[in-house]
Amino acid sequence: MHTNTMLAFWVALVLLVACAGRQAEARAFFVFGDSLVDNGNNDYLVTTARADSYPYGIDYPTHIPTGRFSNGLNIPDLISESIGSEPTLPYLSPHLTGQNLLVGANFASAGIGILNDTGFQFLNIIRITKQLEYFEQYQTRVSALIGPDQTQSLVNGALVLITLGGNDFVNNYYLVPYSARSRQYSLPDYVVYLISEYRKILNRLYELGARQVLVTGTGPLGCVPAELAMHSRNGECSVELQRAASLFNPQLVQMISSLNSDLGSNVFIAANAYQMHMDFVSNPGAYGFVTSKIACCGQGPYNGIGLCTPLSNLCPNRDLYAFWDPFHPSEKANRIIVQQILTGTEEYMHPMNLSTMLALDNSRT
Repeated sequence: MHTNTMLAFWVALVLLVACAGRQAEARAFFVFGDSLVDNGNNDYLVTTARADSYPYGIDYPTHIPTGRFSNGLNIPDLISESIGSEPTLPYLSPHLTGQNLLVGANFASAGIGILNDTGFQFLNIIRITKQLEYFEQYQTRVSALIGPDQTQSLVNGALVLITLGGNDFVNNYYLVPYSARSRQYSLPDYVVYLISEYRKILNRLYELGARQVLVTGTGPLGCVPAELAMHSRNGECSVELQRAASLFNPQLVQMISSLNSDLGSNVFIAANAYQMHMDFVSNPGAYGFVTSKIACCGQGPYNGIGLCTPLSNLCPNRDLYAFWDPFHPSEKANRIIVQQILTGTEEYMHPMNLSTMLALDNSRT
C-alpha cells in the first residue's frame, strides 16, 4: 500500500512538472486596439461603446454577452485557439491575476483610434496611449510574480496583435460633415499624419519588449452595413470611405517595411484585412454567405442603422451572414480572416504569415 502511495505521488509529480513545462512553453498573447479585438474591457467602463447585452454573444460557448462585438468568438479568440492558448482576459477583468497573467492580456477598447481625439463621443474609453501604459503596468505585475528576467522573456517571446485605424475615419474624420479633422487636413494629408502617429505607437510597443507583432490594416470601411445604410442607393460601397482605406492600407505596409528595416528584423507583420474582407464582400456565395451587405443584427436599410440591441432584427443563422452587426464581422467571417492570417500568401500577409513567423521563432529557440 505504502509503495503504491509513493508511486502515485511520483506519477503526480512528473505530470505536474510536465504541465509546468508546457505552461512555460505556451506563448503569451497581447492584444491592443479597437472593437474588432476588444474582449470586454469596455464592460468595466462608463461608455456607450459596449456589447454587454443580448444578442451579443448568442453563439459564444456560454451564450451570454461578454463585451465582444461578435455573435461568438472574435479574431483574438481564434488566434489564441490556433496557437493552443487560453483566450486572453480583458486587462480590466478582476480575474486577470496570478497564473492567468502569464497567458497574456487584452488591452483593446471599442471606439479608440490612432489619435487620442478619435471616439471622444463614446466618453470613457481606453485610448491607445493608455493601453500602452497598462502594458507597462502589466509587466510590473508579472515581475512581482515571476521576476523581471522571466517577465522580459515572456514579453519578448509573446505574440502581439494590434488593430487600429478604422475609427480614425468612421468616428473622427467622417463622423460629421466638416469635422474638425476634415477642416484641418485633406484626406491624403490626414492619412500621412495617421501613419506617422501609428509609427510612434509601434515604436513604443517595440520599446516595451514586443518582438512579434501582427498589425492589421483597415477593412473595406465603405462596405460595412452601417455605411451602406447611410450612403448607398443600390448596395454599392461608399466611395469616399473606400478611398480612405485604399490610401491608408498601402502606406501602412510601407511604414511597417521601413520600421522593420530600421530595426534590422521583421518584428512587424502587416495583415491585409482589406483584401481578406473584400474576398467575401465581393463574392459572399463562395464563402457560404447569403449576403455581405445586410447585417445579421440591426434595423433600417441593410440592418445598418444604430446598434444591435434586443429589439433589433436578428437572423436565425449567423453563419450565413458576413456581418454580425452594422460594423463587425460574424464569427464565421472572423474564422476566414484568421485562416488567412495563419496561412495566407504574401498578398494577404507581408512579409510572412503567422504560421511562418511562429515556425521561424520556434527554430531559433
